[in-house]
Amino acid sequence: MKMKRERKGNSSALITLETKPDISNGSFAMNAPVALRDRNVFSDGATRVDFVLAWEEPNDPDKETTAINPAHSKWRETFLNKLKYSGLLLEKRDMVQPKTRTFFVLLSAPWSVLCYYAEEISLRVPLQVVNASYTNWSAQLFKSLSAPNPLMQDVPNPPPDFYTCQFRNNKLERFLGSKDRDTFFKTTQRHQVLYEILARTPYGSMSKGEVGIDRLLSEQVFTSAYPLHEGEFQVPSWPVAPESLVLRQILYGYWAQWSCWRRYQPLDHIREYFGEKIALYFAWLGFYTGWLVPASLVGTLVFLAGFWLMTTDIPAQELCNSGNSFIMCPLCNICSFWNYSSICVTYKAGILFDNGGTVFLSVFMSLWAVTFLEYWKRTCSSLSHRWDCSDFQDIEERPRPEFATLAPMTMRNPLTGAEEPYFPEKTRFNRVLTGSMIMIIMVVVVLMFLIAIILYRSILSIVISKSSYRFLIFSAGRIASLTGSVLNLLVILILSRVYISLAHILTRWEMHRTQTKYEDMFILKVFIFQFVNFYSSPVYIAFFKGRFVGYPGNYVSLFGVRNEDCGAGGCLIELAQELLVIMVGKQLINNIQEFICPKLRAWWQKRKRSRRVKEIQEEEGEEEEDMYPWEANYQLLVCEGLFSEYLEMVIQFGFITIFVAACPLAPLFALINNWVEIRLDAQKFVTEYRRPVVERAQDIGIWFDILQFIAYMAVLGNAFLIAFTSSFLPRLYYGYTQDESLSGFINFTLATSPRNYSQENRRTCRYRGFRDENGQYLPEYFHLLAIRLAFVIIFEHVVFFIGRLIDLMVPDIPEEVELKMKREHYMAKEALAENQALGRAMIPGELNSAPGEPRQRKSRPSPPQSAPQSPTLMGISKEADT
Repeated sequence: MKMKRERKGNSSALITLETKPDISNGSFAMNAPVALRDRNVFSDGATRVDFVLAWEEPNDPDKETTAINPAHSKWRETFLNKLKYSGLLLEKRDMVQPKTRTFFVLLSAPWSVLCYYAEEISLRVPLQVVNASYTNWSAQLFKSLSAPNPLMQDVPNPPPDFYTCQFRNNKLERFLGSKDRDTFFKTTQRHQVLYEILARTPYGSMSKGEVGIDRLLSEQVFTSAYPLHEGEFQVPSWPVAPESLVLRQILYGYWAQWSCWRRYQPLDHIREYFGEKIALYFAWLGFYTGWLVPASLVGTLVFLAGFWLMTTDIPAQELCNSGNSFIMCPLCNICSFWNYSSICVTYKAGILFDNGGTVFLSVFMSLWAVTFLEYWKRTCSSLSHRWDCSDFQDIEERPRPEFATLAPMTMRNPLTGAEEPYFPEKTRFNRVLTGSMIMIIMVVVVLMFLIAIILYRSILSIVISKSSYRFLIFSAGRIASLTGSVLNLLVILILSRVYISLAHILTRWEMHRTQTKYEDMFILKVFIFQFVNFYSSPVYIAFFKGRFVGYPGNYVSLFGVRNEDCGAGGCLIELAQELLVIMVGKQLINNIQEFICPKLRAWWQKRKRSRRVKEIQEEEGEEEEDMYPWEANYQLLVCEGLFSEYLEMVIQFGFITIFVAACPLAPLFALINNWVEIRLDAQKFVTEYRRPVVERAQDIGIWFDILQFIAYMAVLGNAFLIAFTSSFLPRLYYGYTQDESLSGFINFTLATSPRNYSQENRRTCRYRGFRDENGQYLPEYFHLLAIRLAFVIIFEHVVFFIGRLIDLMVPDIPEEVELKMKREHYMAKEALAENQALGRAMIPGELNSAPGEPRQRKSRPSPPQSAPQSPTLMGISKEADT
């Protein structure tokens, strides 16, 4: 072999080893002119690049010897040699920059390696084309109504659907398309094979966990390892046939652009390019967004109905026309007496969020959440079968690189028999308990900040009340509440960042063996904290604010400050304000970050690269050349996974279900946000991220369990919100016991100040409550308490019962999917059977009719008991023996 260098001095240098153009294991690719049609190839123009490894070294000769770690160089050389001996084709390139030199190793798997590992990792390959087309529920609805579907779009090159089974090398001829070696394995399957080889190739001591590319990346031996995108994402400016576009261009033109906001997502194309795990996320997000349409319509109608109720409400008319009839007690220690009729506008605004329609909306959204999850299970089972993941099971996972590095002991794996790093279960359990205590401390910190914001609102109200501006004095409570909500949002976002970093540290410290267990524990920690972080303030306003105020002459205080009461319009309008500030504010901030931050980082990387290339070109007097695909992909951002995307949607799901009674417009805001979110996420994956390695998945994992927990909490939350925060039950009780027209309801809800307080202030005032003149509770208070508790019990039992009925009536797997699964299992059994002739002889003839179509049964005379064995069966028996 001899070394050869091309394009010397340019931004990329080529180093190849010349050998015979053989595909035998362990050979390097032969040097040849680069093909122009497909740039994801070796220098021979034919060998396709399946994976890329990259690392950086200083370009300064003086610093090169001191900056390069000898151990890293040895590990890297050993690893690349092991890859070569495993049968991969390798080609080395480099990209020279003023301060660094980036090396790229292009990897390709020949046919023999692909076949071996495809059987090893149980890849599924096609048996027969499935002609049945998949339609979602909205498409079926438009079809049943014989109406045109405005959401449909004709996406070119739809990936075909197949009956599949696990690959077997000795049954190769029975698989569809096995004669074309270039296209038999999909691009994503080639990536899976390459990553499997990279993940299991050792470079040092096995007992020390020195195995796999993940460990090498964590040790900074390689800076990155990634598959390549398929060409550029921009659609050509000149007219081209849609069928000639590559898959990345199709995804950009028919999915990632803003003009596609009202179109169905091309889920099969997404799965074909990014794999099942990412495709299931977008399928769930699209399904959730579609289900938000009826929820937002109902919520908007309920909100609009509140305007009509606001103008016809009898208690509101009584309050606005009361004049000086109701003189209210001061709201703070330095505040003055005030007239109840002065809050006429605020009271009417509260009716928009507190009326009989919100009760219906609470019941509707509770059932909506349960039904949504049930139908998602059906959709998920259909997608997982169509994408060949219905019987997918994780193979025995390898230990995480960090676990392999830090584990103090080794133990023989009972499944594989290999010596693997081991961490004692008792020590891990103690660490999990310690991490749980730290999590409890962080929850206490959240509650401390909540108390601080409560005190901030109370103190700010007092400060504003002392000012000389009459407008500020009149709006003191409103200003304090709004600024408190904004401050609370900032605290929530800061604590979220802090705790996510802390959760990473705690979960790493707990030393979980596999990546799946690590991710599940990390997600659980973050969700528990975020649940308290985001929902603590709304829960306080909904269920605790104004409950422990006391009464005139005997007010309850916190740190010397009188406990805050609900505002003039009631607690529900304050809860609606808090929800809008937190939910909508968080969505706006997240969308701005997702839109601007990746573009700024990508622009900065391109700017640095272009400046360096320009300097080199000026020094050497060369013209600018296009980057190779591996160089262009190296400049892209590393895919950050789906954790933050799922977490954002799960928190939003909680807002629109648990507290929907306080804000009927929450589903509408969630719908608008999700339309934007889908396009932002699509643009990130198609244009700004490196192509992630395909991951298979059956469902959305632990996130579905979290959604079920939120759905159950939504039933209880809405029940308590209607019972204890809304005025629905007091109005119902008053209308049933005293006046059905609710005339006099305002006076019914107001108590009179105690005698000693009236004598001390030389006037009588009113306050909200069911107390007598001595400050004791009236019988109506206990009657309402019993009614409220009964309502909570009846509400949750009825909703849970209906949800259980829906669960029983809606099977998790549709009937047609079950039939397809059985058909696929049958075909796989036939394809992998050793004796095909026996099956064909026992079932004479081909099935000419369609599956499931009844046929006339043919009569067949039974052979006599003593008849000799048929020659045909004798031949079959001999063939089977052979």
